[in-house]
Formats: sequence, C-alpha cells, structure tokens
Amino acid sequence: MINLAVYNKDGQEVDSLKVDEAVFGSSVRHELLKQAIVMYHANKRVGTAATKSRGMVSGSTRKVFRQKGTGNARVGNIRTGKRVGGGVTFAKVARDFSKRMPKKQRKLAMSSAILAKLLSDNVVVVDDLNFEKPKTKDFASVLGNLKITPKTSCLVTVNEIDNNLYKSARNISKIAVMPVEQLNAGDICNRSKLLFTKDAFLSLLNKDKTSEN
Repeated sequence: MINLAVYNKDGQEVDSLKVDEAVFGSSVRHELLKQAIVMYHANKRVGTAATKSRGMVSGSTRKVFRQKGTGNARVGNIRTGKRVGGGVTFAKVARDFSKRMPKKQRKLAMSSAILAKLLSDNVVVVDDLNFEKPKTKDFASVLGNLKITPKTSCLVTVNEIDNNLYKSARNISKIAVMPVEQLNAGDICNRSKLLFTKDAFLSLLNKDKTSEN
C-alpha cells in the first residue's frame, strides 16, 4: 500500500489516502509504456512537409540540346534536379506518422505511468483548486506551497475543467490542466509532477476498480 498525503492550498496536510498498487497494475510495464510514449510523440508529428519532384514543376520535357556534338556534358530537360528551377531529386511527400494502440493497452500504459509517478513520489494531491476569479498569482502561490517549483513541469488533473483554474494556470510555463477523463501515458510521462485534486484522484481509483470488476 502507498500512503498518499492530501494537502490544502496552504501546503498543510489535512488528510491521507491509501492506494493499493494492484489498482494500477501492481508493477510498471516498461515495454508497454515505451510503446505508448512513441505513439504519443508520433501522433504529434504533422507530416505535411512536401517538395516538388521533376514531374511536378512547370517546364518543357524537350531535351535542352542534342546528346552529342556540342562539346558540353549531356543533359536532359530543364526540369531535372541538376538545374536551377528544376524539381527535387528525392522529393518529400506528405506522410501520416500516426500510430494506434488498442484501448486496453492504452489504459494499462496510463496505469503504469501513474504507478511510476507514485513510486517515485511525484504525485501530489490537493483537497481542492477552486478560485473565485482567474488569477495567476494565486495559483502560483498554491504551487509554491505544494513545493512545485517554477522550473518543475507539472500536469494538473481535475475532475472537471474549471474556467477560473484554467485561466489562472495558462500563463505559467510547464503547467498543463487536464480533466481526468483525458489522462494518457504520454502527457503523464512528459511532465515531472502530477497534481491531482482529491475528487479527481478518487474518481480515477473508483474508475479503475469498476473496470476490474
């Protein structure tokens, strides 16, 4: 069992949670986790880079001058890649770099990512993150109280997106806010810390227990 402290906005411990490693798969599946991370980065590639081949540029297909008798090196038409304004020899074409994983594998990879963060003591739980109005200074103060430094990248996970929280966090570098329903292994591993609200973490635990049954 993992004992996880629950803090308030002032950084004071107000509660604790006991987390069974079995809820997140008992052990970290490193091979599956790597596969999920590769998919995460591959799906972020745009793949729209393209250049024109000799068949795509405008120009005559007529040979510039005859093959023999001129004293010059032989050349083809003006669209060849050797000439200025010609096509690219090995032209780039638009590609789809996206990868896919089965739903069960994605879920297991996410569980392994969370378990890895828990075992390395990089998960922080706060009782709530409600703000009366958007204010970056207030949210930065909460992060400081929870010992999350400005240089530390952090994924803030909430039960439902709160507009005030989102606007308070969007101007802080290396901080991202995400609802628990959209959690994935790539975003988890891409940041050093995981900050959960208590409601979000409990809903994640209940969701995993329900899926096991």
